Amino acid sequence: MFQDRNDGGKKLAAALSEYKGSDAVVLAVPRGGVVLGYEVAKALGLPLDIVPVRKIGHPHFPEFAIGAVDDHGRTIFNEEQVVGIDRKWLTDETEREHAEAKRRAATYRGDRPALDLGGKTALLVDDGIATGLSIRLAIKAARENGAKRIVVAVPVAPEEAVNELKQMGVEVMLLEKPADYLGAVGSHYTYFDQASDETVVRLLRQSR
Repeated sequence: MFQDRNDGGKKLAAALSEYKGSDAVVLAVPRGGVVLGYEVAKALGLPLDIVPVRKIGHPHFPEFAIGAVDDHGRTIFNEEQVVGIDRKWLTDETEREHAEAKRRAATYRGDRPALDLGGKTALLVDDGIATGLSIRLAIKAARENGAKRIVVAVPVAPEEAVNELKQMGVEVMLLEKPADYLGAVGSHYTYFDQASDETVVRLLRQSR
């Protein structure tokens, strides 16, 4: 159990201490992941950037992810879960979340360009993993942007998702892997308030 995202980030930073002062880059998944990413970047003296990924929720159960899309239009879907879903709805929802991912990227970065990942280690940080679709898309984005090595760093995740990530050829730094994980990331934090756009912008500015 973690007190809040700052606590989770500080504990991740301690676990990632070998990267202190290295050429690694911290990539955080907005919005909540940026709070943890900021703590990691600050403690290790590393640059911080974002991977603007948006979950595509099930039409009847919006909190359950059936896919994800990023600001460049890359997508990933759970093929089993999208069977039977109206294709027009799925296309429209994907376009809507793509637009939101682009909006967030522009809002959060401002005039700051994305960090160059060419030949570097990417520490991919989020506040936890549920289905794993968003983080898998973030891995794809980091690879296409030139990262030579990817370490997924999260406080908590289900064993199945961790195994899927390892099969993708990435390393996983995990603080807790509960046997009874039910997919609710927030249940592993005492305080899990929604991170705001303003918070993300402030933390990214402070990390410069």
